[in-house]
Parts: sequence; structure tokens; C-alpha cells
Amino acid sequence: MFSRKRDLAETPAAGASDTTDPVTADSPTEAARLEGKGRPTPKRSESEARNKRPLVPDDRKAARKASKEKMREARNVEYRAMQNNDERHMPVRDRGPVRRYVREYVDARWNLGEFFLPIAFVFIFLNILVMQQQALAMLVLLMLYAVVFITLLDAVVMWQRLKRRLRDKFGTLGDDGKKTFDVPRGTMMYAVMRAFQIRRSRLPKPIHKKHGVWPE
Repeated sequence: MFSRKRDLAETPAAGASDTTDPVTADSPTEAARLEGKGRPTPKRSESEARNKRPLVPDDRKAARKASKEKMREARNVEYRAMQNNDERHMPVRDRGPVRRYVREYVDARWNLGEFFLPIAFVFIFLNILVMQQQALAMLVLLMLYAVVFITLLDAVVMWQRLKRRLRDKFGTLGDDGKKTFDVPRGTMMYAVMRAFQIRRSRLPKPIHKKHGVWPE
């Protein structure tokens, strides 16, 4: 009697399989996962490495060449715009009604500064010729300093007159009945540097070929 109970206890329960394998039991889930995605889920480190892009291109030489070509094309566009007075593509420093008025005023005026470079070369050449004669060399040098002083004085007079014109043109009427105008920074140097350039070499190019055509 007791031996029969012991045999029944050792016999597996009905419906239970004695060949159950934990790896085999999970295999349908693994197979379904592989079948649904076509490949195993990548690890997080692999996904991050795949999504990373190098900050510096692999071919630095080609990237440098492309950058130079782009900058050269931009400079060519700006140069053509200054040749044709196309303000839309000019450099930022040359845009705006104030800068346009300054250019037209300087181009209309006879400035001593536009003759400074040729005169300076003449004096330098004379100084080389009379270098052995100390008195003459000193005289030539003093004359050159005088030309520089007169040219700078002419530039100051030009700027004072131009500033009054800018105030009358772009200024706002105050409570006291007088116009005031805040000159944009760099306008004075912009006018003086243009006045010291030879007229034919100025960029943007003068609108009028001859002096005397004043802006309205």
C-alpha cells in the first residue's frame, strides 16, 4: 500500500511533459522577435555610435577648397556690385542712404587728398636725388610735411561741410527748431579715406564721371 503511494508521488502529473527545456520554451518568443524585426535589437552604445557624425569632415583638403571657392565667389559678387553701384550686393559698410550721400559728396568735390599719393612719390624721388646735399634734402622734406598738413586741413574742412549737409538732409527737427543728427560711427573715416583715394580707383565707383555733380 505504502509502495503504491510512493510510486504515484514519483510519477509526473498528467499533462506535464518530462522534456521541458527552458531554452526551448523561450525559443518561440525569440523567433518571433527575430522574425518581426529581421535582426536583433542593437545595443544602445551601437545606436549612439551610428548616429554620431564627425565635427570635422574626413577630407579636410576638399572642405578647405570648397570654403575658399565660396568666399572667392562672394568677393566677386561684391566687386561686381561696387563696379555697377548695385547696393543690394555691396559690402555692409557701403550700404545705406548716408553712405551713398557721403560717396556722392566726396566724388563731387575736388579734394587735395586724391592728389596726395602722386605728389608724395614725386617728393620721395626728389629726396633720393638730393640725398647727398643735406640742405636741399631738408627743404624737400619740409615741403612734403607742408603738403601733408595742407591735405589734412582740406580733409577737415571737407568733413565739417559734409557733416552740416548730413544734418540738413537726414536730421530731425528738435523742439528748439534746429535739426539734430547723430552721425553713424565710422562715417568720418569713410569720407576721409575715400577723399584720399584717386578718383578712378574708388570703390564703389563714382556715379558721375566728372566733379561738380552734388547730391541733392
